[in-house]
Amino acid sequence: MQRHHNNTNFPKIDTDIILLCDGVNSPANIGSLLRIADSFGVQKVLFGAVTIDINSPRLKRTARSAQNWTKIEDNIDVLETLEAYKKKGYTSIALEITDKSDPIQQSNFLNLEKILLIIGDESAGVSNLILENCKLHRHITMFGKNSSMNVSQATSIALYEITKQLTHAK
Repeated sequence: MQRHHNNTNFPKIDTDIILLCDGVNSPANIGSLLRIADSFGVQKVLFGAVTIDINSPRLKRTARSAQNWTKIEDNIDVLETLEAYKKKGYTSIALEITDKSDPIQQSNFLNLEKILLIIGDESAGVSNLILENCKLHRHITMFGKNSSMNVSQATSIALYEITKQLTHAK
C-alpha cells in the first residue's frame, strides 16, 4: 500500500542548510522547492525580490502541504542576505554552470557545518553579482545538449548529493 505523508515516519536529519532563491518567482517552482526543502531537511527557504502568495492554488498543488511547515522568508535582498549568512559562518554554494564550477557529485561537503545553497531563476540563473560573492560554484553534470534543467529538479539533485554525504557520515 502506498503511504501518505501523514502516515510515514522518515528519520529527521540535523543539518544546517539554508536555500537562497535568486529570482525564482513561479508559483509552481516555489511550491516544488518548498516540498523539496522539507524532504531534505532544509532549515529555511529564502526568496529574493518576490513576495510569496502562500494561497496560490498552483503553489499549494506542487507544495503538497509543505508550505504549512517549511520556514519561508520572502522579498529579501539577496546580496545583503548572502553577506549576512557568510558572517554567520555559512559556506555559500551557487548551483550554476560557470567557468569555475565543479561537479556537485564530486564535491566534499563533510567539512562544511553550515551551507547556504543558492539557486537561480530558470531563465536567468544565479545573477553575476551573486556568483561573484559566492565561495563555491557547483554544477550538475549533464549528458544532453541542453545546459540547464528545471530549477526544482536541479535543487533536488544538489540537495540529494549534499545530504547523502552528511547522513552517511553520521
